[in-house]
Amino acid sequence: MSDNKITGVILAGGLGRRMGGIDKGLQELRGRPMVDWVIERLAPQVDELLINANQNGERYAAFGHRVVPDQIPDFAGPLAGLHAALSAAAHPLVATAPCDSPFLPADLVFRLFQALTATGADLAVARTFDQPHPVFCLCKREVLPHLTEFLAGGGRKIDRWYATLKVVEVAFDDEADAFENINTREELGRFDATPGE
Repeated sequence: MSDNKITGVILAGGLGRRMGGIDKGLQELRGRPMVDWVIERLAPQVDELLINANQNGERYAAFGHRVVPDQIPDFAGPLAGLHAALSAAAHPLVATAPCDSPFLPADLVFRLFQALTATGADLAVARTFDQPHPVFCLCKREVLPHLTEFLAGGGRKIDRWYATLKVVEVAFDDEADAFENINTREELGRFDATPGE
């Protein structure tokens, strides 16, 4: 059924401030750009994959997926990336993951989808223990007008936005390590030195 088709988007639109202003998705982890690891994990889980990036578009396009930049100016954060993805998505559901979480769960989208459909929610968000991870979500494309309005009003905080929607949080306590993200050069070095995953 086409209603169940899912567009995935990798959020690589930030400025990488905590890494000194470099493009995190293109930083190498064990000899491959981080975004390549995320593509490997996320692509098999979705019907279409987009990359949200605001710089180095050609380098991201070389991974073989459509690159969609923010439509909201000034690097407005992950919500601007979600807005761009919802605007460009070919399918009625959109799953997001950040470019700096190379070990994301192989069943992420499946579990979010099950919860979304079971509850009739607008948005399903991954959670480990008491910590929600709003950049790992699955949402209905039809929330786009609501998100556009929120952003137009100056809203930028992802948790403030989803507080206004019907949200289901999905426990991934069994895979908590999969949500490790790499924000600094030190963290990158630590993961680079740790074999396996």
